[in-house]
Amino acid sequence: MYELKIISQFGAAHQLRDFGGKCENLHGHNWRIEVYVTGDQLDEVGLLIDFGVLKKNTQKVLEALDHQFLNELEYFKDINPSSENIARYIYEGLKRHWNNRGVQISKVTAWESDTACATYWGP
Repeated sequence: MYELKIISQFGAAHQLRDFGGKCENLHGHNWRIEVYVTGDQLDEVGLLIDFGVLKKNTQKVLEALDHQFLNELEYFKDINPSSENIARYIYEGLKRHWNNRGVQISKVTAWESDTACATYWGP
């Protein structure tokens, strides 16, 4: 089994509703996003997947988040735009448009600072 990871980033603002702390105030982060894929078969060139393809697909999902007030996006109308939910949003967005049968999106990690992150992996 092989595992690849790419790192991307986006900047956005958010507020955590009903948080009871200063993160209820409008603030922003430069999120660092890690996308992991797995698979057990390399192609004829010896690659699981071209990093460029994975980066391009990830960027398509991140475009909807970059330089936005996340609370105003439809996905986050009823759920907090926490790092946990951001990681899930990106994971689901990648899975929805993924068509490489030999490679699976395995998990997404969203770093909101150098010392705090959340990871989501689904079924």
